[in-house]
Amino acid sequence: MIQEPCTLSVQKIADILKVNLSQGLDSKTIKEHFYKYGPNIIQQDEPRHPWRILGNQFLNPIIYILVFAAILAFLFGDGLEGSAILIVILISVAIGFFMELRAVRSLQALRKLGQVTMRIVRSGKTRQIKSSGLVPGDIMLLQPGDFISADARLISQENLSVKESMLTGESTPVPKNTHLLPKGTPITDQNNMLFKGTMVMTGFGRAIVVATGESTQLGKIQQMGMSTKKEHAPFEKKLNQLSKWLIWLTLIFAVLIIVVGYLRGRDIILMIETGVALAVAAIPEGLPIVATIALAQGMLRLAKKKVVVKKLEAVQTLGATDIIFTDKTGTLTEDKMKVQSIITSEGEFFGAGESGTDFSFNGKPTIFDTIMRASILCNNEKLSTEDLAGDSIERALIDFARQQGYDIDDIRQTNPERMELPFDADRKLMATAHKGKNGFLVYVKGAYESLLPHCDAILANAETRSFEDKEEWNGRVNNLAEQGLRTLAFATNVVNKLPKDKEDLVKNLTFLGVMGFLDSARKDVRPIMDIYKKAGIRVVMVTGDHPSTSKKIAEEVGILEQGAKDRVIHGEELILLQDGNEVASAKILKALVFARVTPKQKLDLISMHQANGHIVGMIGDGINDVPALKKADIGIAMGIRGTEAAREVADVILKNDKFATIELGIRQGRVIFENIRQFVVYLLSCNLAEILSVGVAALLNLPSPLLPLQILFLNMVTDVFPALALGLGKGDPDVMEKSPRNPENPIIDKDDWKDTILYGLSISLVVLGVVVYAEYIMEVSSDIINNMAFFTLLLAQLLNVFNIPKVGQSFFYNEVTRNLWVWMALLFSLAITFLAYFTPSISTALAFVALSLDQFIIAALFALTALLIVQPIKRLGSLFHRHKSK
Repeated sequence: MIQEPCTLSVQKIADILKVNLSQGLDSKTIKEHFYKYGPNIIQQDEPRHPWRILGNQFLNPIIYILVFAAILAFLFGDGLEGSAILIVILISVAIGFFMELRAVRSLQALRKLGQVTMRIVRSGKTRQIKSSGLVPGDIMLLQPGDFISADARLISQENLSVKESMLTGESTPVPKNTHLLPKGTPITDQNNMLFKGTMVMTGFGRAIVVATGESTQLGKIQQMGMSTKKEHAPFEKKLNQLSKWLIWLTLIFAVLIIVVGYLRGRDIILMIETGVALAVAAIPEGLPIVATIALAQGMLRLAKKKVVVKKLEAVQTLGATDIIFTDKTGTLTEDKMKVQSIITSEGEFFGAGESGTDFSFNGKPTIFDTIMRASILCNNEKLSTEDLAGDSIERALIDFARQQGYDIDDIRQTNPERMELPFDADRKLMATAHKGKNGFLVYVKGAYESLLPHCDAILANAETRSFEDKEEWNGRVNNLAEQGLRTLAFATNVVNKLPKDKEDLVKNLTFLGVMGFLDSARKDVRPIMDIYKKAGIRVVMVTGDHPSTSKKIAEEVGILEQGAKDRVIHGEELILLQDGNEVASAKILKALVFARVTPKQKLDLISMHQANGHIVGMIGDGINDVPALKKADIGIAMGIRGTEAAREVADVILKNDKFATIELGIRQGRVIFENIRQFVVYLLSCNLAEILSVGVAALLNLPSPLLPLQILFLNMVTDVFPALALGLGKGDPDVMEKSPRNPENPIIDKDDWKDTILYGLSISLVVLGVVVYAEYIMEVSSDIINNMAFFTLLLAQLLNVFNIPKVGQSFFYNEVTRNLWVWMALLFSLAITFLAYFTPSISTALAFVALSLDQFIIAALFALTALLIVQPIKRLGSLFHRHKSK
């Protein structure tokens, strides 16, 4: 493909590509170019196939452990136990599969149907072809509303402007021209070029295609995104880490029991069976099911709020996020220009309030009325259209006039247009002449620096005077530009008759004033920023837009405090800072706004923050956001306005395009993480109790308190349902008023492990206690001892759910006791246990025997003792810890 076509003349490019500029390519050359350059398509990551989604569900260390446990069960001839474990595996895999398949299908529904077509000239004839058929050398014909399907060099243009925000981040349409540019001109300044993925807003043009497919700027960015390595979700890493610990603990306990028992002269086969039972006890079979259901429930809740989450783990990653990178245009702003201020000789009119629609008049309204009429009449915006194409400034003028109570139709009908000098990218002016009562009213609008030389007078206090204070006006207009506003100047004149030459319409003008425009901040953003600050989440703006514009919006939405200049970094400055210097790195890590940044710089910024231990979220909608969306721990794309490329690589898609929706996701993610932490502590403490009960009983030569199938029953029934209930909790109302957990911390920290051990020891102590009591005091059979121990353990594990709330909350009124699911789970677990007890076939499989009422009461009292042991120790330990910390 041609290198730096913006620096070459159109004729030079035509010679290289063997094309006649008026006739277009002939059929022979088209075939040659198609063979040489290929179709105009960009390869994308294929949507995940259902079989691949299914296969990924098995890539989980906990699943590996369960498979190993099932194999051992079958090897020892216990087909019932092995089958039960396989059912556990299938349930967990099925839930994860169907939830992720649902998300993939939601994404496919968002994809645009059909293919863009382009009007081109070939062999002297105008044709309409699919964009995939474009080749270098094709002559494109452009008009408002066209999506540009290849990179092209402009041949000619008439008032052509292009919206490039999806590619460059520039918020306003870019006026185009055909001038040659010097080498090294950045994309944002290549005004003689058109780029794939952008859209024609105004005017007409002809352009010669210079790059197609993956050689386009869009293609290069998208390929950068495809080559970017996606990090594993933090939750996935932590769950894998926990699973590895469980594997080692399982092996250590099992081997230890086998070796010690053998050394004490116990039968080796019996000890191996006991070791297998311990292995089964150590494995929290319910963990993958409960974790999957908790994440799936969060996924469904978010789906109701118009949030599509592609993978289950992404829900929790949202909750762990401590830095959010976001683009500006359309995400923090309305992507719609609005009048922000008006400066005239009689006063300054500023928007009152965030809407920018209510203006206070610090001067006489006469000139305001004149400038409003100029904005209505010197304007080609059609009132009936809602098409995306069209000049955003002209649309903003009409919207503003309506808000101020002007009847647009009446003014235009009363003052019919008789002559127009259209806007030109070189002239940067537009003029219209309208029939009035006394001659013709001339209105002109355009760039301030272009309009000023044509103005000899200025309107002030309803009178025309000499325009002598131009220097002062230069300062006032520059001040608007420094505030990030796009400016537009207005002038007027009255002539007796229409000039022969349209260019004469801009002579002897009377200056009216200047309007400042801004792509206004979205109203729903600032309240969310306040929530993020309380939650310890830092929001960083990364945009390709102008630094002043970026700073202005950052201040409006609350990212920046007023006057915080040191926290805005320009893309060129970023290049100088990225040298490994610690001071420079610290400045980058503290900055809150990055302006004029490239897609590569966005990628580098995310990598840098990840390397410093942050969980990074990235919000974007444009092609330029694709690499960053993929690199981030959680990529968030807009569903309505976002490009297909952005939606493909993102982890989360906002179907309603609302920035505020992300806060719901983060809140849900935090609740889920806390729920997962709670049920992991609950499950592990219950499993630890099983291990200690079986292991110590074996070492002390006591009757076995649990059989392998009984352990599996406990793990799959009495453990799973209370744990699942914890996973479905609504969480603390103040969850967004706490800082994010340290991303380096595991799912359960040191304090959680202390609690787990305390709960497990207390339960195992009462289980062994009932075994000793039944053996030596009651002197009952080993079958009854086993059953009493089983029911003691079952009830103690159910009561263990009330140990989960953190100290500081009331024992009787807390997040667990308020959770209706917990009470339902306890009742359901008891019901299903007694159903099994009274069902002969199941009762026989679980080795149940008939117990008397007294024996049940004794088991219940021992179980209650475990709760009574834990609560005083927890509260005393908390008091000691608080006293020590003081």
